[in-house]
Amino acid sequence: MIYVENKDLVIPGQVLADDEYYSGRGTFKENGKVCSSLMGLVSLRNKKIRVIPLKSKYVPKKGDVVIGKINDVRFSMWDVDINSPYSGILPAFEVFGREKKELNKVYDVGDVLFLRVVDVDEIKKAKLGLKGRGMGKFKGGIIVDIAPTKVPRLIGKKGSMINMIKDKTNCKIVVGQNGLVWVKGDEDMEQLTKDIIHLIEAEAHTSGLTNKIKNKLYLAIDGELPPEEVPEEEEEFVLEKPKLQNFKEELEQEEKEAEEREAEEKEAEESKKEKENKPNIAEVIEELKKKNKKDNTLSYDDNSNNSFILNNK
Repeated sequence: MIYVENKDLVIPGQVLADDEYYSGRGTFKENGKVCSSLMGLVSLRNKKIRVIPLKSKYVPKKGDVVIGKINDVRFSMWDVDINSPYSGILPAFEVFGREKKELNKVYDVGDVLFLRVVDVDEIKKAKLGLKGRGMGKFKGGIIVDIAPTKVPRLIGKKGSMINMIKDKTNCKIVVGQNGLVWVKGDEDMEQLTKDIIHLIEAEAHTSGLTNKIKNKLYLAIDGELPPEEVPEEEEEFVLEKPKLQNFKEELEQEEKEAEEREAEEKEAEESKKEKENKPNIAEVIEELKKKNKKDNTLSYDDNSNNSFILNNK
């Protein structure tokens, strides 16, 4: 038996389900009951129950894109605050290879950068890099801090939520997977975007959030609700009655075509043989000429021989 529903808000120690359910992240089992180990939202999938924390710290993972602030400049690296209990470092060679430059003339304490997590060691220290589209130092703008677990809701399905905010406010927005968001635009639009982002964070678990945010944006910017979207009329689809296949007719047609092909092939073969057997007039004439010439030669020789014999007699 289960005592909660999907997306319910629960507190530490609260009983969620009986032993027939599997205990997932954010839960524990005690006396045959699945209980919550933290404050968060219930997530149900089949027989597995989890609790997603409302607030959590970012744990770096290789490949993540993050926003960080320079804390310290050392001899060959920058220390970077990545909104996490774990530290981040940006090695000098990740910025300018083997060249030697004064690090604080490139990035100094307080600078905010868009970075990628290149690697994470066994104690979760993140090595950072700047290879990638749009990586580097931010100029101007504001930073908004939200729970890292709410980042997917802020972005939306295929970027739907974040793109809607960008289009309506004309602000540049970059979202880090560590829960930091950079916003740059007109001052009043920056503040509106910040409020919208915090609203999404607070109500990430509610349904119909996209429409709610859309209405709030239109009211704040245009002073009126957006026009209702009228769905396009679909063309009437008529299912045609399937045509019955007459296999008998098809077979008869195939047999007829086969007989015609066979007759054509036979006729072509006979024509070929007839052509081969028919004598070539030019060749016959040439052969006759050769034969006549040969016969004349023999006649002359024979007369000569006879004349020789008579004379001798």
